[in-house]
Amino acid sequence: MKFLIKNVKLTDHRGSKISDLLIEDEIIKKIGKDLSAYEDSMVIDGTGKVLMPSFVDLHVHFRDPGYTYKEDIESGSRAALKGGYTICYAMANTKPVCDNMEIYNYIREKSKDLDLIDLYQNIAVTKNLSGKELTDFESFGDDVKFISDDGRGILSNHVMNQACLEAKKHNIGIMVHGEDPEISPYDYRLAEDIITLRDSYLSKITGAKIHFSHVSTRGSVEIIRDYKAQGANITCETTPHHIYLAGEDFRVNPPIREKADNEALIQGLKDGTIDCISTDHAPHSKEDKEKGAPGMVGLETAFATSYTALVDSGNLSLEKLSQVMAYNPAKILGLDHGEIKEGARADLVLVDCEEEYIVSQADIVSKSKNSPFIGRKLKGKVLMTFRKGRLMYGGKN
Repeated sequence: MKFLIKNVKLTDHRGSKISDLLIEDEIIKKIGKDLSAYEDSMVIDGTGKVLMPSFVDLHVHFRDPGYTYKEDIESGSRAALKGGYTICYAMANTKPVCDNMEIYNYIREKSKDLDLIDLYQNIAVTKNLSGKELTDFESFGDDVKFISDDGRGILSNHVMNQACLEAKKHNIGIMVHGEDPEISPYDYRLAEDIITLRDSYLSKITGAKIHFSHVSTRGSVEIIRDYKAQGANITCETTPHHIYLAGEDFRVNPPIREKADNEALIQGLKDGTIDCISTDHAPHSKEDKEKGAPGMVGLETAFATSYTALVDSGNLSLEKLSQVMAYNPAKILGLDHGEIKEGARADLVLVDCEEEYIVSQADIVSKSKNSPFIGRKLKGKVLMTFRKGRLMYGGKN
């Protein structure tokens, strides 16, 4: 099917302009001021709306295999599409742990069969997330881009150093969960900062590619800024909830910090210290959440949360938001995505930046509803998501 989106504001990291855009045969076929000759397509009036490259999330938990009562690949993918995402990277803390190619291939093939989003998958750094014995790097397929012990992290300096050396040898990145669990019970801030410092240094001396997940403290931002200036091969993300929330007790890991941390994270996004925004989408059942499970669902509210906290507040431009939600994370994955140009794959999201709405539990399509944003008013709504030229969310699909 062909789609003609008329009179829409096209925005990516390079700038914005009002134009028409034609989608045909999975790609952006044509961009121009007046494409009325193509009105045999399905015409969408984009007046007052913004069309952006679809978002890329480097940090999601889809709970498959093993915890599919919380989420599965299909429900997680549909939540992603509702949030404007067409590319996601899933963590390895499944059951059994994704620490081998058999489980990795199961997840990848299931996602390909569904054909809803492009789902990439982490393999654990250590067997069964033990933090002790490295997984078999030699067995990894060519499409394995990152490994991670997210959820626990690696306490041993020796094991992390060996992991960096192996990752460098095999040209694989490591996503770091920055936490020393021995320190967390009495100083959660130091627990993050000390691992950020250690792994920044290890990246510098080994050359390993390190990506810091869910950075949340001003101290970690300062460390990463310093080591980037020294040439360390590091990138990092923060989350919408760590930008938006301050001083609240909704349980996530790392925890919600203070206003000064919000300000440091925003400054880090402004100056490029923080490369991207990822959700750390972590679904839990009501019962598990009541028992203290850390985490929240975030895919469906990520754009509105980020837009409200960053763009509507005057902290970032919409173009910069596109950069940190689409272009930069795609670049970290080595993907050609994040720019609206003729010939590019038509992975796009249509948003209304002026629409305000109250987040409702009934509107969440994830299996889990653990969100601190339920009942809050946000600004900026995803209207449609296109992937490979197909309308995957919104309209009459």
